Amino acid sequence: MIRFTNFKVSHLLLAFLCYYLIAQIHHPKFKVIAFYTGKNDKAHVSFVHEANKWFTELAAKNEFTYDSTNNWDNMNPNFLAKFNVVMFLDTRPDKPEQRIAFEQYMKNGGAWIGFHFAAFALTPSDFPQNWDWYHNEFLGSGEYKGNSWRPTSAILLVEDKNHPVTRTLPERFTAAPNEWYSWKNDLRANPDIEVLLSIDPSSFPVGTGPKQWEIWHKGDFPVVWTNRKYRMLYINMGHNDIDYEGGTNKELSFTFKNKTQNELIINTLRWYQKGGRKIRN
Repeated sequence: MIRFTNFKVSHLLLAFLCYYLIAQIHHPKFKVIAFYTGKNDKAHVSFVHEANKWFTELAAKNEFTYDSTNNWDNMNPNFLAKFNVVMFLDTRPDKPEQRIAFEQYMKNGGAWIGFHFAAFALTPSDFPQNWDWYHNEFLGSGEYKGNSWRPTSAILLVEDKNHPVTRTLPERFTAAPNEWYSWKNDLRANPDIEVLLSIDPSSFPVGTGPKQWEIWHKGDFPVVWTNRKYRMLYINMGHNDIDYEGGTNKELSFTFKNKTQNELIINTLRWYQKGGRKIRN
C-alpha cells in the first residue's frame, strides 16, 4: 500500500491546481473569430490590418482567443460552432450556404459584431441588397442611402446609459475620423432595434465634401445599435482616413487610437462573455 504524507498530498494538490490554471490560460473557453475580405478599399484594408493587430493584443491581455480568416468558406456550421463571437470586419458572406450557416449560428444564440462596410448594400452595385434576413431583419437598416465625406470626426451621443455596452461611456464623446453612413430604413421605427449611439447635432456640419450631398447639416444618424432578438452589435466606425487626394495613400487616422470607442468594443465582448442578451418586452 502506498502511503501519502500530508506534505506529499498538499504538493500533489498544488501541482494539480497549477496545471489546471495553466491549462485554462492556454486554452481559454472564450473564442472570437473575425472574417474579412481586405481587397476593396484602401481605408477598409487599413482598418482590417489595424483591427487584427488590436484584437490580437487585446486577447493576449485578457485570456481569450482571437483569430481571423479571409476564407469565407469557413462560414459553415462546424467551423462556427468553435467560436463564441463572430466578427465581420469589412464585408459579408455572399454564397447561399455561407449565409444560411451564419443565420443559423445567430438564431442558435451566437454573438456578432459588425463594423462599417459589413452593413453596406446597394442595388445595383458589387454588394446588392440580396439578403433580406441580414439587411432588413437582423441589421434593420436595409440598403445604404448615403455617406458623409471626407472622413471626419463626429461627436457621438450615448442614447442608452443603462445598456451593458454603453454603461461606462460618457454621455458624449468625440469619435475617430470616419466615413459615416445613412440608411434607407428608419431604424427607430423598428421595435427590435435599440439605437445606442448617434451623431450629436452639435457635430454638424459633418463631412467636408467636395460634393454638397456629402456634407451633412442636419438629420438623425444612428451609428451603433443592437437588435433585441439577437446577440449582435453593429458599429458604423471602421473607415480610416487615407490620403487619396494627395496620391500618397498614406494612413491619416486610425480607428483604434480612440480609447472611448475601444471601451465600447471591450464592453461588448464582456457582455457576450457573460452570456448577456437584451430580452424583448
